[in-house]
Amino acid sequence: MFPTKRLAQGGFFRRSADELGRLSKIAWNTETLHTPTKPYSILNFENESEVKACKTMADRAVGGFSTASLDFEPADPSTNTPSHARFHGTISTKLPENWRVERTGYAAFRNQDRGLWLFGRLFWDVDPYSYLALRIKSDGRRYTVNVQSDSIVETDIHQHRLYTKHHRVRDAEDHNDNPESLAELYPEGMPAALSDVPPQSTILASSTSTTTSGGTGWETVLLPFNSFVRTNHGYVIEPQTSLMRQRIKSIGIGLTDRVEGPFDLRIHKIWATNGMGEAEHEEEVRICGADALPIDEGVRTGWTEEPAPKPEREQRQQQEQRSKEKGLKGLKGEWDE
Repeated sequence: MFPTKRLAQGGFFRRSADELGRLSKIAWNTETLHTPTKPYSILNFENESEVKACKTMADRAVGGFSTASLDFEPADPSTNTPSHARFHGTISTKLPENWRVERTGYAAFRNQDRGLWLFGRLFWDVDPYSYLALRIKSDGRRYTVNVQSDSIVETDIHQHRLYTKHHRVRDAEDHNDNPESLAELYPEGMPAALSDVPPQSTILASSTSTTTSGGTGWETVLLPFNSFVRTNHGYVIEPQTSLMRQRIKSIGIGLTDRVEGPFDLRIHKIWATNGMGEAEHEEEVRICGADALPIDEGVRTGWTEEPAPKPEREQRQQQEQRSKEKGLKGLKGEWDE
């Protein structure tokens, strides 16, 4: 078989054409000269092929008993439910007979290697963006978002807890971790981004009820790229290094809370963004209902225009309003402080 034929069968030329087309659009729109205002799609699970292109992992690989599946779920127009991926299974902390295995109770999924294109391996470049956005429907369990870049240490993973409105805060008796194991995992103390108690800055809606009037259960979560924590095999690594945003090779979600029982997480899309723009807001409202994020002013201006001077009283009122916001502007301000 000729090399060109083998590359064509693997989608090499299609990937190259898609990436060149994307880069050409960026250059044509001069997006490199200012903050991008359009979202950068990473994983769109409305496409069944993207669901099938992901891989699942569980402790069964070492003899454990946890299970993990990622299935494509078609759209349901009657409830405005979009096509999406369903990450589900069961967590078990039962140990196998293999005496070398001391800990079980995990499941995860991620995209597989994106392959090659004309200039080498294909990565996601999210450097111009501030947030990783996920539109999800959660059962409230303590999921973790895992991002892997083309770093020097190949097994490094940057992580952030997937805080949602339904996030269940860990009770004292609702876990199997003892103080010694926690100290081993987090020798410098538990990072805020991995804490079981959601930081106020990550709560993007004021609702705490799972039956909010007008809600659909779907919500969009924004996680700042600069708050992800560097880990290796579940351990926080020092010194901490920033996520290499220019060369992201995999993104996925894991469940390591070690609470026995079923889990069920729905994922519609994962993308990089600088906020919620007008073009995306219609879809946001249609899917998320009352829990939809508001249009963010930063997207409309691109955070590049200098605001005109305003009266002192108006500035003070805006500062008070900003401190109460739960949308992207409030989130951005709190994380930057």
